[in-house]
Order: sequence, then structure tokens, then C-alpha cells
Amino acid sequence: MLQSLNRFLEKAMPVITPASVVLGVIFAYYLESYAFLVPWIFAFITFTGSLGSNFKSLKNVATNPMPILVVLGVLHIIMPVWAWTLGHLVFPGDSLTVTGLVLGVVIPTGVTSLLWITIYKGNAVLALTIVLIDTLLSPIIVPYSVAFFSGTTVEMNTMALMKGMIGMVVIPSVMAMLLNQATKGKIKPVLGPKLAPFSKMAIGVCVTLNSTKVAPYLSKVDAKLIKMAIMVLLIAFSGYLLSWMIAKFLKWEKEEIISVMYTGGMRNIAAGAVLAVAYFPAAVAVPVILGTLFQQVLASFYGSWLNRYYHNSAKQKAA
Repeated sequence: MLQSLNRFLEKAMPVITPASVVLGVIFAYYLESYAFLVPWIFAFITFTGSLGSNFKSLKNVATNPMPILVVLGVLHIIMPVWAWTLGHLVFPGDSLTVTGLVLGVVIPTGVTSLLWITIYKGNAVLALTIVLIDTLLSPIIVPYSVAFFSGTTVEMNTMALMKGMIGMVVIPSVMAMLLNQATKGKIKPVLGPKLAPFSKMAIGVCVTLNSTKVAPYLSKVDAKLIKMAIMVLLIAFSGYLLSWMIAKFLKWEKEEIISVMYTGGMRNIAAGAVLAVAYFPAAVAVPVILGTLFQQVLASFYGSWLNRYYHNSAKQKAA
């Protein structure tokens, strides 16, 4: 029953996250008092998503580090500069919105990218290594990247932000990897399938509770909100496309290209929303929350496009 539920939720992910945002806005008055649960729920999501990871995968960095370096460069150099530039062009003088756009791309790559990489037969070991390294680096990269791009215009408690990343992302990840290592990989097939559907439901709960904090901003649809949504969609769309183009230009194998595209395009958007709501003014959280509307939909779109692209390439080679 749990496996059937998990398969259903996998297919429904492009609908679950946008619907969760809508529910959070509509029922903000009733749900806002439960927002304190979000860090704990998110720690559970991270733990579940990291059960397949182990420290041995880090050894792959020494043998072929280039794909990992490329993804980290896209995640933490190219995309933040791109988001910062677009933000200042479209929202000049609005430091909170620009910071929100930057925060939405400097957060670590999404654990849910592993789901899509598995579906489209990418290199799972490479993806796990990228997720692991980026997650472990996130308490340092995220606060200092945001501070660098926002300057002194946005109030931010850097130490509290680092502690939040460690508690919600690093500690659960390390716990899961230690369990995997101690059981020699047996924990994943035993515990993973049982927790997987609850993890996906927890993503929806996280997004809903976080959306209650920015309900006043999202409930009033005006020209600025529409413009912001278009910017968030454009930035997210370009992240996938840029990652694919770089991997394709470097002539990597199909499996590596798929993993680089998804890990370079997806973000741990639920973690970003938690951080934005907890440690920044509410206006900063709006672009990050908007990102939850598009991420899974774009992942599905790019997966379908990849299938068509490689199917057509195979037909041309055969011809």
C-alpha cells in the first residue's frame, strides 16, 4: 500500500507543491500557529532523502571531479550572479525582492532531484555525491553568499542561519549516511520505501505552513507579484537549461548530463522557504515561496523534453 501511495505521490509532485502554496494562503489564519513545526518536519525530509547516501560516494570526487565542480559553479556562482543582475534590472531599489531572488538560487541542490534522476536513468552515484557535498557546504555557502549579494541592506542573523542549515540539513544527512554505512546499505531498502510517501507528504506540509507567513503578499495579486513570478520562473528555467548546455558542450555521457541538469537546476526549495521565513523579512520569502510553484513542474517538463531529445537523436543515428 505504501509503495502504491509513493508511486502516486511521485506522479503528483508537480501538482502537490503549487496546491500546497494555495492551501497555505487560503487557510493562513488557522495554520500559522503550527509554523514552528517546519524545521522538524524538514529534518525528517532530509533524513529520508539521504538514506541512500554514504561516505564512499565521496571517493568518486577524486576520480572525476569535473561534473561536481561544474554543478557547484552553476549553483553558487553563475546563477546567483544571474539572479542578482535580473533582480536589479527588473526591481531597481527593491533590496528585499533582489535578496529573495538570490536566496532562491544559493540554497543547496534539491534532494528531490534524485527522484527525477532515477526516473530518467541518470547517474545516481554522481547525483548523490553532488547532493552530499553541497549539503555539507551549505551552512557556510548560503549565509555568506546572501550577505555578499545583499550587502548591508537586509537584516540577517548569519549565525542563526548557519545553525538552521546545520539542524535541518547537515545533521539529518549525516545521521542517515551513518545508518547506511553501519548497516552496509541494508537500511535503504528496509526503511526507505516505508518513509518515502510520508516524506513527499511532508514536503507539501512544509510548503503549506511556510506559505502562511507570506499569505498577505501572495493573496493580493498585483503587477509586482506577477512580474516577480515571471522572474522566478525565468531564473528556474534557465538553471536547468544552462546546466544541460554546459554538460552537453563538454560531451559527457547521457547519464552524467541528466544528473548535472537536475542537480544544477533544482534547489532544496523547501529548505529555502524555511530559511527565508525564519531569518529574513517576509518580503524576502515571497520569491522563494513562488519558486515552489514552478520547480516540480519544470522538472517534469525537462524530463519529457529529454526523452524526446534522446529519442530523436537515437532515430537520427539509426538512420
